[in-house]
This record gives sequence, structure tokens and C-alpha cells, in this order.
Amino acid sequence: MRLTTLGISSHYPVPGAPCTGMLVEHGAVSVWVDAGPGTLAELQRHVALADVSAVWISHGHADHAADLLPAFYAYRYGDVRAPAAIPVLAPEEVRGRLTGFLGPASGPELDRVFAFDALGDGGRRRFGGMDLRWAAVRHDVPAFALRVEAGGASLVYTGDSAPCAALDQLARGCDLLVSEAGTDRREPGEPPVHLTPEEAGELAQRSGARRLLLTHLALGLDAAEAVRRASVRFDGPVEAAVVSGSPMSVVLPTVDT
Repeated sequence: MRLTTLGISSHYPVPGAPCTGMLVEHGAVSVWVDAGPGTLAELQRHVALADVSAVWISHGHADHAADLLPAFYAYRYGDVRAPAAIPVLAPEEVRGRLTGFLGPASGPELDRVFAFDALGDGGRRRFGGMDLRWAAVRHDVPAFALRVEAGGASLVYTGDSAPCAALDQLARGCDLLVSEAGTDRREPGEPPVHLTPEEAGELAQRSGARRLLLTHLALGLDAAEAVRRASVRFDGPVEAAVVSGSPMSVVLPTVDT
């Protein structure tokens, strides 16, 4: 299984760093995970749009889902010819947001391009040799975390979430934990909707993850500092995601990386 970081920024894309998105591949299966602004262009460095097997969206905030809109234009009005409607696994509100932008009569056109499947707590889908499972997590809109297993390896992506039992359960024993660190320091009384670097490290430690990859860092949070703070709470390797164009292999614990 291969993981390619397509974007890492929170709130808005910056040069060289689109908003959050990843490409997960195994064999002929390619799943676009979160479609933050700027990730559509990065995606095409690695896979043809006609060959995308599915799209999985953690929640409806624009910094995780907005590039579904230009993707629709590429598939419907551009020169991309997918063999069938692309499965889009997303919270129910995501389809409504797209039709809200495109207009109330756009539903049939949208459904020619995307086969929407609303996420629910404890859902599961399989694409070829890739198994996807997800669980509802703690955010300020309906949101989900994802576990992907393929080729005997596993990765877990938190999406946007505060600490919660569902994250602990989903991440248990994973080879790679991809965690947001969207809060630098939480003010007293502030509702928890993101993880701090320390909380990301604690999640990795509790769940027995083999490696921790930080993404979606809070604005102004230095990547090296985020890694240092997470490392205080986690005994394993910690890195900050970068948009490098090179995939990261997710392998069994007995195989060197």
C-alpha cells in the first residue's frame, strides 16, 4: 500500500501546500482521500482522473471537500472519460453543497459523474484488495475517521477530530497513523474540535501505532515544533507530512521502510 500526500494546509492552500488530501493506492486501486483546494492538480501527478477508483471525504468543510467541484467539471465537461460514475463516500451534506453551488437542477448531471454513498458510523467498503472502514468522530460538523487495510498493512486517518473513543478504537495497532494537529493550544473553555500535537502523540501511543504522520497543522504551528511536541508523548517515529510528490510505503511491521 502506498500513501501520497496531496495537501497539508488548514483553512486555505498556499504555494506548494494545498489543503488536506491524500492518495492511497494498492495494486490497481486508487482512492482520493479528502479533496481540499489544490489537491485535484496534485492528484493528477500520480494517477489519471479516469483511473480514480473512489473518493472518500471525511467531512463537509471546504478545506477538505472543495475540489470535488472542479473534479465534477473535469469529468462532466472536460476531456476525462471515466468508465462509470466515481463512487464518492462522504457525509450526506456534501452532495447538497455541490448542488447548492451548481443549482437545484444539477442533481442528474452530478449523479452522472459521482455515485454518492452517505457515510454512517461503522461503515465499510471494499475496492479490489483495499478494505475501507470508518467511524464517526468528534468535530463541529458530522465527521469521520478512516482505516485502510491492504496487502497486510494498515493506515488510519483521523480527518478532523478532537480526542474521542472512536479514534482510539479505529487506530488500534495500525502501521501508520495520519493525524491532524489542527489546534496549537486549546484555550480554557474552548470546545475541542481538533487535536493538538500532544494529543496526536497520545493517540498514537494509546493505540499502539507504529508510526505517526502529522498533517493539517494549525495556522502558525511550525512543523518541526509540532513533531517535537508529539514525540514527547509517542515512543515511535514522528514526521510532518510534506507535499513532495513521492509516495510513502505503508508496510508490515516486520519489513523495513
